[in-house]
Amino acid sequence: MLAEAATGRLDSMEMTTVDIVVPVYNEERDLVPSVRRLHAYLEARFPFATTITIVDNASTDATWPIAEYLASELPNVRAIHLDAKGRGRALRSAWLSSDASIVAYMDVDLSTDLDALLPLVAPLVSGHSEVAIGSRLTRGARVRRGRKRELISRAYNFLLHVGLGATFSDAQCGFKAITAVAARRLVPAVQDQEWFFDTELLVLAQRAGMRISEVPIDWTDDPESRVDIAQTAMDDLRGIVRMRFGDVAVALSRQILTFGSIGIASTIAYAIIYALLRAIASPAIANVLALVATAIANTAANRRLTFRVGARAGFWRDQLAGMGALGVAIAMTSAAIALLHLTAPHASVAAEIVLLTGANAAATITRFYLLRVWFERRARLTARKVVDR
Repeated sequence: MLAEAATGRLDSMEMTTVDIVVPVYNEERDLVPSVRRLHAYLEARFPFATTITIVDNASTDATWPIAEYLASELPNVRAIHLDAKGRGRALRSAWLSSDASIVAYMDVDLSTDLDALLPLVAPLVSGHSEVAIGSRLTRGARVRRGRKRELISRAYNFLLHVGLGATFSDAQCGFKAITAVAARRLVPAVQDQEWFFDTELLVLAQRAGMRISEVPIDWTDDPESRVDIAQTAMDDLRGIVRMRFGDVAVALSRQILTFGSIGIASTIAYAIIYALLRAIASPAIANVLALVATAIANTAANRRLTFRVGARAGFWRDQLAGMGALGVAIAMTSAAIALLHLTAPHASVAAEIVLLTGANAAATITRFYLLRVWFERRARLTARKVVDR
């Protein structure tokens, strides 16, 4: 029986095929040397049959023609072109269209030492695990990168542990592998098509009870990486909120963030207009005029950016709703300015602006609630009309 088991295992290993996906966007300079280096390594030192799949994510340079050239010149290299960006979109397309028993991916800069490839796929071949990831944060890893990226990486993975109960150590390392069976089960359930794809895939695998092996890697940071760290961080945070609380919470957090940003810009504009008007008008009149002037632009911006209403139809009705919410701000700021001059008759314009800014901030919360109710009601009525047709 042991001999039969050993033979079965050997046959399984001999039939193992690995598809290594390399997602690229505007990588015309590095694509040829990186793919040639990876191909040579696999031919000389990797024990399993492999395919390299280059996925071009809507590059605007010569990346796609170069990918086609490499696919025609090198055996076991294929190329896929997509019309939209996104690492997750690239992996979804390549992994689900692959015939390999194990699918993997690595970044085109080959930051990870290629000797980690065999330890990465070994637990999948043996049947020990369904998913394997390279880790820069586990014991045994050797990493060369700046302190800023190191801090961001550790902070992000700390958030995953706290917010999503993650048990793996490095979600965003561009070096992962998964069995084809697990990929077909998990990938269709992943919503994100960009950088959060990796994290979402791993969290779903963990929730499904799949084993995730972590391989300590030797990793060298690419100093010319074009990843937008700030934008990626915001997208990742939204992804964490979505997976923790659901899509409604993500939509609300986006609205609050956008509304707050517009509110800050409106407050600055209000302060400037108020200061100019105070030279010719009383505090009460200057306050009302400054609020009305900024409310028009504020409502238009929130209509388009916060609540994502782009149609021209209903613009002036929405403005009237914004003016209704403005009434709250006028009442609160007028009361604040009256109280200030009652207690301090000779208060300076600077003191007025500070007090009014605080009152405006308090009124903004009510304003957000009223506008949100208005636009949600408007969306429901629009949807109902469409259905009735």
